[in-house]
Amino acid sequence: MCLAIPGKVLEIDNSVQPAMGKVSFGGIQKRVCLEWIPDVVVDDYVIVHVGFAISKMNEEEAQETLKLIEQMEGGLEELKADEPRDETRKQM
Repeated sequence: MCLAIPGKVLEIDNSVQPAMGKVSFGGIQKRVCLEWIPDVVVDDYVIVHVGFAISKMNEEEAQETLKLIEQMEGGLEELKADEPRDETRKQM
């Protein structure tokens, strides 16, 4: 499953086609296609799916979404810790 993740636009490069930019996802910076959001400006928050910004969102929504993603990741780690080890699976 793929998720769209919110990020903050740090830079925009309109000198290339398609328009590209640098987006920060909680400190991790990636190059993202911004072509489909012509009114995007630096400091906007965008939703990115497989390297393409697909819409804008406000900062409050972006921060809330990032918190929820962190909680999901923590929950997945807890589930992994509870998984039976390979030896236990063989006995089942």
